[in-house]
Parts: sequence; C-alpha cells; structure tokens
Amino acid sequence: MKLKDRVAIITGGTKGIGLGCARIFGKHGCKVVIAARDETIGRTVEKELRDSAIDSLFIPCDVSKEEDMVRLVERSVEKFGHLNCIVNNAGWHPPALTIDQISVEEFESLLRLNLTSTFMGCKFAIPHLKKTKGNIINMSSEVAIIGQTSAPSYVPTKAGQIGLTRALALDLAADGVRVNAVCPAGVMTPLVKEWAESEYDPEAALALVDKWHALGRMATAEEIGEVCAFLASDEASFITGQAICPDGGASLGYGIKYHE
Repeated sequence: MKLKDRVAIITGGTKGIGLGCARIFGKHGCKVVIAARDETIGRTVEKELRDSAIDSLFIPCDVSKEEDMVRLVERSVEKFGHLNCIVNNAGWHPPALTIDQISVEEFESLLRLNLTSTFMGCKFAIPHLKKTKGNIINMSSEVAIIGQTSAPSYVPTKAGQIGLTRALALDLAADGVRVNAVCPAGVMTPLVKEWAESEYDPEAALALVDKWHALGRMATAEEIGEVCAFLASDEASFITGQAICPDGGASLGYGIKYHE
C-alpha cells in the first residue's frame, strides 16, 4: 500500500495505459481521479474501480481545453482535499504519414492534444503538489528518444514532454516536487489493437510489434502502471528529471534501418 491515502489524477484514464495506471495505483491504496472525454465509458470504469474497492472519481475532460483542465484539478482537490500526483497520459498516435502528408493545422492540433495538455496539467496541478511535495509523471514514448519513421508530428510532441519534464524538475526541486517521464515502447492497448485491425493481417501485425522487443512481447498496461506507481511513491524519492524507458529491450542491438 505504498500509495495509501494519496490522490492521483490520471488523464486518459478510461482505457489503455491510463486505465492500467488507475488499476495499479488503486491496488497500492491511492485514491484515483480518471479523466476522459467519453462520459459513458468513464462512468463504467469508475464503477469497475469502485467495485474493486478503489476510491475513484470520473471527471469528464477534454485535455486540449484549458477550462476543462482547470476544472479537473479543482474538482479533484474539492473531492479529496489534496493532490499528490498527476499522470499526464492522454494523447494520440496518428496513422503513419510523412511530413508532406501532414498539414500545419493537423500538426498544431496534435501538439495541443499531446504536449500543450501536458503543460496545462502540470501548470494547474503544481500549486497543489507543492503543498504535498507531490510529483508529476508525463507519459512520453521511447520514440521521443530513438525516433520513428513516418511520425514527424507525433515524435516532436513526445520529445517535448521530456524537455518539459527536465525543465520542471529543475524549477520544482526546491519545492520538493519531483517530475519524471515514462517512455514505453510497444504496449498492448486498444489503440494498438485498432491499428492492427486496419492491417491486412491483424494477427501478423501484432506479432511483428512483439518482435520489436528483446523480451518477445509488448508490455501490458498494468506493467507500465507499476512503473508509474513506483515513481509516484516514496521508493522513488531521489528520482527526478528522468525519462524512464520500460521497453522490453526494444532499443537494444542493431537492426535493419536502411531500405533501398
């Protein structure tokens, strides 16, 4: 129960990595606020967590809207009295496209969804986190570090999260607030399954992603949740400004990079 009586906000908390974090944080005794746009799914997940004896609250939120992010933090503190952690997880990976296929408007839209939302989550949570000497976890991606083909909009948004993490870690250290980024490789999520279903052979597509990893498989959302729970706990009290990569060895070793 290393997160007992603590309160965490998790954006994008109704599915994928966000839901994995919510389940794991709750398992460790945390009170969890899950935020997402779809209220029907949100209420269902809220009930699931409560049925598992997790003190939880769903708050409808579009993370790209400033007023929604302000309300998310304010309502969370009103409900539970304090805030110990925010996991800025909400985001999206668009289909594979080259830079000539992406409009400036599409780039800026993704920038707001993936990076500006993280900035807002940090900004509005920080006054409360200073009171509890809490922490921030920004859900980036391993491709922010190693790059990815046909992703000239997604990679910069994820790399920006790491830059923001390091800047805030320095600014907030004197206040006892830690800031870290988590950078997963492949994770079995609804988004990955949706991508696979768009391929000619979905099963083969998922098998290929498994083979990116030295361990031979993608991570589960709950495995990433455990990494985040560690960072949110006192066990990680001397870790700040880091980009932690739970990648199953995906970044290790040589690989074929050049195709004629």
